[in-house]
Amino acid sequence: MYLDEFREFCLQKPGVTEDTPFGPQTLVFKVMNKIFAITGIDEFKFINLKCDPERAVELRERWPGIKPGWHMNKQHWNSVFVDGSVPENLIKELTDHSYELIVASLPKKVRDELNSILGNQ
Repeated sequence: MYLDEFREFCLQKPGVTEDTPFGPQTLVFKVMNKIFAITGIDEFKFINLKCDPERAVELRERWPGIKPGWHMNKQHWNSVFVDGSVPENLIKELTDHSYELIVASLPKKVRDELNSILGNQ
């Protein structure tokens, strides 16, 4: 997977924006202003994705390319490497999972706003 493919995959999701709040080398994807994915721009080596804590442990045990989230809460975030050690379809599935976890954690008013975006598409 390449950065442009990952970027396109993220940006097609409702309510998603991209930003570089941590500097020009780090690309952040947010849904309704809450982060669900972080990756490097110059060096697209891994993606930090939010994950259910129990599933995070299982994934780390099964896939050598999934590690505790670098510079993140290691219980809730994984670093998923894009070096071929994790299948592309799993990377997409984990990105969707991260997005869905963040959407579920949004206040009802913000979720309703996101649902109105969905209704207008």
